[in-house]
Amino acid sequence: MSPSAVTINDVARAAGVSKSLVSLTLNDRPGVKSETRERILQTAKELGWTPNPGARGLTTRRAYALGLVLRREPRTIEVDPFFAAFIAGVETVLSERGNVLVLTVVPDAAAEERAYARLAADKRVDGFLLTDLLAEDARIPLIERLGSFAVSLGAPPGGSPFPVISRDYDSGIDELVAHLVGLGHRRIAHVSGDERMLHGLRRRERFEEAARAAGLEPLVVPTDFSPEQGASATAALLDGEDRPTAIVYGNDPMAIAGMGVAHERGLDLPGELSVTGLDGSHIGSFVYPSLTTLDNDPAGFGLAAATALLRLVEDGEAADVALPPARLVVRASTAPPAR
Repeated sequence: MSPSAVTINDVARAAGVSKSLVSLTLNDRPGVKSETRERILQTAKELGWTPNPGARGLTTRRAYALGLVLRREPRTIEVDPFFAAFIAGVETVLSERGNVLVLTVVPDAAAEERAYARLAADKRVDGFLLTDLLAEDARIPLIERLGSFAVSLGAPPGGSPFPVISRDYDSGIDELVAHLVGLGHRRIAHVSGDERMLHGLRRRERFEEAARAAGLEPLVVPTDFSPEQGASATAALLDGEDRPTAIVYGNDPMAIAGMGVAHERGLDLPGELSVTGLDGSHIGSFVYPSLTTLDNDPAGFGLAAATALLRLVEDGEAADVALPPARLVVRASTAPPAR
């Protein structure tokens, strides 16, 4: 018999107990003697029994699923390795616990609100993973009104009733700017991401602070985090009268797109132009030259977020989590500027 075909009736027969005792044990309910509970659990393990999420949901009123609603252009998600690694981290936790991830991609705020309301009303998920926080994020009060749970990547300015998973980027950006200044760069540009998102805005603000602290006048070109706009911003910078000798991009995909533009222009990287990202994606180690960036570990974000949200769902409370700071990873894409 395959493990997927094993039922609680099979476990009951093999353990010599009633189906109701097996149900109480496997749902971690009281009323079962400790020795009987141990025998049932051992029998279930030997038979390879695994829980059926639908059947469990009927008895525990849980969906055994977490929701991730993304309001981004599908193209942006497709080329951004952060989300693939983040989801891999989430799935690592969920698969071990017999839970699943419900992913929904929406085009605008109205569709986003409908998605949250529908998933909560239909009880298809037990809680939500919130990414891309905004300065005034309507999702947090919405999820409160819906009576659901959430965990956010980053802390909203007004605070949150839900757990927050955070990582300090400020010290890493300081390190990055100091690294470029130490190499001799004085004209450093920042191609920032979507500044409606808190992490895009904060990265730009910290870059400006670090540049001014080094005696430099910040040069910033805002984009939407997409490689297409990263490439366009790079072309504009390279065509300008006072071309920068180094460019710091708001994420690694934009940095890689910018490197492609520079290569097409015949520039020597990093001799004539140093390039850095900020997301620490693995793909950056395979491009030429390999990309200097910050160590972000998006899979770690996913692990922490899913663990905290399941704890909130199951126990009614969960603590904030501060992940290790994002540190500078120096690779081959940065060097002293040409004379």
